Amino acid sequence: MTEVLDHWIAGRPDAGSSDRTGPVYDPALGEVAREVRYGSAADVDRAVAVAKEAFASWGRTSIARRQQVLFGFRERLNARKDELAAILTSEHGKVLSDAAGEVARGLEVVEFACAMPHLAKGAFSQNVSTDVDVYSVKEPLGVVGIISPFNFPAMVPMWFFPIALATGNTVVLKPSEKDPSVANWMAALLKESGLPDGVFNVVHGDKEAVDALLVNPDVASVSFVGSTPIARYVYETGTAHGKRVQALGGAKNHMLVLPDADLDLVADSAVNAGFGSAGERCMAISVVVAVEPVADELIEKIRDRMGKLVTGDGRRSCDMGPLITREHRDKVAGYIDVATQDGATVVVDGRDVQPDGAADGFWLGPTLIDKVPTSSTVYTDEIFGPVLSVVRVASYADGVELINAGPYGNGTAIFTNDGGAARRFQREVEVGMVGINVPIPVPVAYHSFGGWKASLFGDAKAYGPQGVDFFTREKAVTSRWLDPSHGGINLGFPQNS
Repeated sequence: MTEVLDHWIAGRPDAGSSDRTGPVYDPALGEVAREVRYGSAADVDRAVAVAKEAFASWGRTSIARRQQVLFGFRERLNARKDELAAILTSEHGKVLSDAAGEVARGLEVVEFACAMPHLAKGAFSQNVSTDVDVYSVKEPLGVVGIISPFNFPAMVPMWFFPIALATGNTVVLKPSEKDPSVANWMAALLKESGLPDGVFNVVHGDKEAVDALLVNPDVASVSFVGSTPIARYVYETGTAHGKRVQALGGAKNHMLVLPDADLDLVADSAVNAGFGSAGERCMAISVVVAVEPVADELIEKIRDRMGKLVTGDGRRSCDMGPLITREHRDKVAGYIDVATQDGATVVVDGRDVQPDGAADGFWLGPTLIDKVPTSSTVYTDEIFGPVLSVVRVASYADGVELINAGPYGNGTAIFTNDGGAARRFQREVEVGMVGINVPIPVPVAYHSFGGWKASLFGDAKAYGPQGVDFFTREKAVTSRWLDPSHGGINLGFPQNS
């Protein structure tokens, strides 16, 4: 009998009210590993009600006690990180080393949230007027919703919920239905760490569960990461229902390579950033913009490195795993045909890969396409797979113009040994996260993550200082304590004196 993964509500597994389920695959085997329940709107509403009830006490719990819970979670997660990485690999397909890296980056945000006694401090101004003080305090929002994607089922939720919990909010998480087990594993670990029942809840499902979170009047905010069309939908629907929303969307990240760059470093970086996690990263480099005359030499170096990569089961000694589903694998592979039709040159065709894994796995090897027309969907679409495109330009200025003309503004990188060019690039490029000789410029936890343009909807980026601001609202207090001799009536408008 196939295992069915339940929701997690009020500190325990919960079957919910719906009999709908969906398959969860092991992508390296190409077979169903388990089923997951699809929550109804009623299930979401019940989880929200539980979280609202828990907020009455958790929101008033001392910051020291909340910190103790997070410290306990951090210690347990660090001790069992290999166990979590194995779950990630079994449902997502990324290789174990990549899964371990995902857990490590999530842990950074947990550690950042452990400093909340300092991060959530308000401000104080004494004697702004005679015997009048003004100070500010940061208070939690209440029940917050998190909708996370399939590509980072551990790290992305950890971008949000540690800060939300540390600031006194309660959480309802809707993880991706493609790899949902990580969410329940983390929920159980939070309970083991002393988190009270009802403070952290998980409701699995599809669009019905998402929509229920977006319209429930007791959900104060929604955090989302996913494709741009869905991010726009989440932002517009959530804000229309009075919610604070941070919705991180898609990307088409470019790497600009200047003629003076170290091409060996560039080739290593392009392969690492283009094919890690099978290209299923919103920060993956998907376009190398080569300023001539370096393209031919660079392509040879990249092709040489690609020839040494092993695609296969992430539990083996492989460099790259499968894609998340067969449908997604076939969609990504279809872009290779499009490239040929549009006049591009397929240098390495990932459809020819011989994987180190089961025959039915969702395999597509690393793919390199040269001379991609900027009018082709291979260039314009976020493919979200192991397809690396090369576009040739004549100058630095042409490269920057190309990057800035795109609808996205998530991440970008420049490779050069010219400090002046790098400084100019970071100023001129219209992108939220910039790498200088760094291909995947994901900020550390004490800075904030997020792009520009169609890569971010809402005013707040994820984690870091903006994350603290997002999960709190400020209250300003003006205070005066009168001595017994002071009094009198004055109906005039109050003035500073």
